[in-house]
Amino acid sequence: MFNLLDSAKGSHATTFLVASLVFLVLKQFFTSRKMAKRAPGPTRWPFLGNALQLPQQQMWLTFSEWQKTYGDIIHVDVFNQPIIIINSSKIAKDLLDKRSSIYSDRPHLVMAGDLVGYSDPFVLQPYGEKWKKQRKFVASDFSPATMPRYYQLQETEVRKLVRNVILDPDSLFSQTKLRIGTIIIRVTYGYYIKGEQDPFLTLPLTAMENFSKASAPGTWLVDFVPQMKNMPSWMPGAGFLKTAKKWRKIVWDASWDPYNWCKNGLETGETLMPNLCGSAIQSAADGKLSKEDEEQLVWAASAIMGGGLDTNMSAALSFFLAMVLHPAVQRKAQAEIDAVIGCERLPSIADRDALPYVRSIITEVLRWKPPVPLSIPHSLTQDDVYEGIFLPKGALIMPNVWHMMHDPTSYPDPSAFRPERYAGADGDAAQRRVHELVFGFGRRACPGVHFAEGTLFALVATVLATVDVLPALDAQGREIRPDPKYSSGTITFPEAFPVRFSVRSEQAETLLAQVPAGPM
Repeated sequence: MFNLLDSAKGSHATTFLVASLVFLVLKQFFTSRKMAKRAPGPTRWPFLGNALQLPQQQMWLTFSEWQKTYGDIIHVDVFNQPIIIINSSKIAKDLLDKRSSIYSDRPHLVMAGDLVGYSDPFVLQPYGEKWKKQRKFVASDFSPATMPRYYQLQETEVRKLVRNVILDPDSLFSQTKLRIGTIIIRVTYGYYIKGEQDPFLTLPLTAMENFSKASAPGTWLVDFVPQMKNMPSWMPGAGFLKTAKKWRKIVWDASWDPYNWCKNGLETGETLMPNLCGSAIQSAADGKLSKEDEEQLVWAASAIMGGGLDTNMSAALSFFLAMVLHPAVQRKAQAEIDAVIGCERLPSIADRDALPYVRSIITEVLRWKPPVPLSIPHSLTQDDVYEGIFLPKGALIMPNVWHMMHDPTSYPDPSAFRPERYAGADGDAAQRRVHELVFGFGRRACPGVHFAEGTLFALVATVLATVDVLPALDAQGREIRPDPKYSSGTITFPEAFPVRFSVRSEQAETLLAQVPAGPM
């Protein structure tokens, strides 16, 4: 009798304790939600939210202006879609790096993803097993340990670039596309580009141009009203469907055509090794990938090819622009190269540690004109609170990298191009901080960062060692100072600017003439 009573009492006590704990947890949760406040932001309109206040061009500049009024965390809504703008590098790293378990997803972009197909490569791929598989393929071929095998290719192609722009300065933009494209497509598929009109170059360039348009935040109404994707294509206002269909075919062809060439070329001996896709195929059991693995390899390669092409091109062209505008910086770097390398050989990627000022120029280029000024949005997978500010599940998290790189509290006189910012005992750490922000956050950081840094160093060091980058001259022989205007879009480029090149010495000209012409 007493045992039954004790058991009943114990059962009631346990139930009471559990209920009390549940009550306390729920109370704490709802209290924290109630205490946490929404981040400030511009006044919203009913239904539209802040849709009419988001600019179509260079959105990062507007967000930077808003920071002066609303602070480092700004909340806007577009058709009930919450968007959190982060203007602080500390906050971005606190959320996207330290809380990466809930900040590593990508938003569901209807135009870029569902309609055009950019959600297949890992750049926009939702966080999950397919994303992990793609990143694993890339990590196996683009780790710091594997990079030296590509040094000769990178160095040779940038030397060809310099040799050609000396002869034709007006070809700077096209040569930069060609040579950087050749490097990336060679290491991705083992294919050597045959010229500027090679479809294996023009297709991914077009695909990335379209990506920049399709993924630009706030551009496409269908991203905020997903039901529009089911509209008949003949209806007024449905022109985006025709655009998406055309862009989707380009994405498919740009991804599968070079992969199939690589796969077939392994059997015929045409594929140049090593390369990402060829190595993955050869390492598979019996040299044959499963259908699922092959599909993920194709999209992983597509992401590397597309992302690497435009971001490297942007940084390279910004470097040339900076040298035209800042001859004193150019002369100082040339003096460093002359003292360390001499004139008997050209600098190599292996010389990086010996040329700190050259590395500082690269870092300053990335800070001064970040290729992706408004980082591709992350997506929050659950409600969160940061320093008393409530961040809702499903919010788009948009790090304003441009503002972080132009924050006067971190970079005094931020519009000035000054590589000396990274001098001193903490110079290497200061450079790492820039690179960590420019190349992405948390689990979404660029997996090809080591390769990109190698290509940029090879280009910058080769240019500075061999030529003077000078302003073009007008008809009266006066220097034309270019206006550093930049395009809009996810990846931004300087507008075409006039430039001329002067070979620094006969020895430099001789060394450039010795560069082999064929594929590497």
